[in-house]
Amino acid sequence: VCVCVSMRSARTLRQLARSLHHHHRHHHQGRSVGIIGAPFCKGQPRGGVERGPDVIRAAGLLHKLQEQGCAVKDYGNLVFEEVVDDEPIGRVKHVRAVGSANQRLSEAVHAVKRDGHTSVMLGGDHSLAIGSIHGHSAAVGELSVIWVDAHADINTPLTSPTGNIHGQSMSYVLRELQSKIPVLPNFSWIRPCVSAKDLVYIGLRDVDPEEHYILKLLGVKVFSMSEVDQLGIARVMEETCDYLFSKVKKPIHLSYDIDAIDPSVTPATGTPVVGGLTYREGVYITEQVCQTGLLSAVDMVEVNPLRGQTEEEVQSTVSTAVDLLCGCFGRLREGNHPSDYRLPEP
Repeated sequence: VCVCVSMRSARTLRQLARSLHHHHRHHHQGRSVGIIGAPFCKGQPRGGVERGPDVIRAAGLLHKLQEQGCAVKDYGNLVFEEVVDDEPIGRVKHVRAVGSANQRLSEAVHAVKRDGHTSVMLGGDHSLAIGSIHGHSAAVGELSVIWVDAHADINTPLTSPTGNIHGQSMSYVLRELQSKIPVLPNFSWIRPCVSAKDLVYIGLRDVDPEEHYILKLLGVKVFSMSEVDQLGIARVMEETCDYLFSKVKKPIHLSYDIDAIDPSVTPATGTPVVGGLTYREGVYITEQVCQTGLLSAVDMVEVNPLRGQTEEEVQSTVSTAVDLLCGCFGRLREGNHPSDYRLPEP
């Protein structure tokens, strides 16, 4: 009995210390956000995802972030050059277009970080995480990556069943997989910059056998939907933070695929999978990442307005994406107030 009590009280103390720490942090509302639109769709076969950045902006993202005390700079949308004669290499599709778009994005994210902002990359498809993570790491050094997604996106070019690069993004930036990546045109600029021990997945429920093998081989920390069900999202986030910050506290790169959320909430996406995170679980993840004080870059990808059957479906998907981003930058469901607010005197 004593052991249980002492373990529990240790945890309670830890939570108390954390909550005091968080409470203190929340008075500091002034976050500086740099937004980059990446209207790119060649990492997968479905058109429409290139419209993601503009529909997310049109839903009021900038205004909402400013309202909650953020300084926001919108760097606009990147322009990606058309690549002609982009024949598949083996099974891998649009290699040259994806490689050059990500190089462009890497430079842009690097610049946003150099300017002192938290980078927000609005996609586009999830192949863009290659450039986003690369540019982020080039600017700040070692990263922790939290990948929230129905899919692991860790196929190598040689294991991928489809050849779509949005299902391979993680394999290009992981150091441990470099010997498994063939030489590809427009990919020679990539330097692998993430260690397997600094990666955590949340929300997985559609994982290829080859990916499952890779995850086990590298000992990657995974909270699939089974773990979310078993532990609850609060415990998942506590364990995620304990795992990532037990050593050195590294800047966090949060790569958020809108298909992590259940398609009943976010149906307007290219590869929906039933049984996903609830709206509440999805937002809770962002609140907890925000409270670490270490969030340094965010990707919000795979919002595809052409995949919604109705205007309501598109609206629900886009507004959820906006709410997730607001959660990343300090919006709390309990409410917020400016730290300098005073009640008016009669």
